[in-house]
Amino acid sequence: MNNIIMRKIAVTTTYQPLVAAALIGSVTISCLPTNSGPVQFRGDDGLDVPWLPGEWHEFIKVNFADIKIKGNAGDAITVIGGTW
Repeated sequence: MNNIIMRKIAVTTTYQPLVAAALIGSVTISCLPTNSGPVQFRGDDGLDVPWLPGEWHEFIKVNFADIKIKGNAGDAITVIGGTW
């Protein structure tokens, strides 16, 4: 069964996964344009990958538990898509 995924995730100053348990889906992840600074995504090599306010990217069949973010408290990202 396919499900819609729509979430607004608050950013913290330490790395956090997008979800606590495995969740596979195809989504667009967006940094809010009102964020005070870049959101850091942990790259596959362990280094920070900064996303600027307003930046977005599409992901196909990715496990959200493997995506980890940090940044300025009060900033947020959105995750929109589904489990198709």
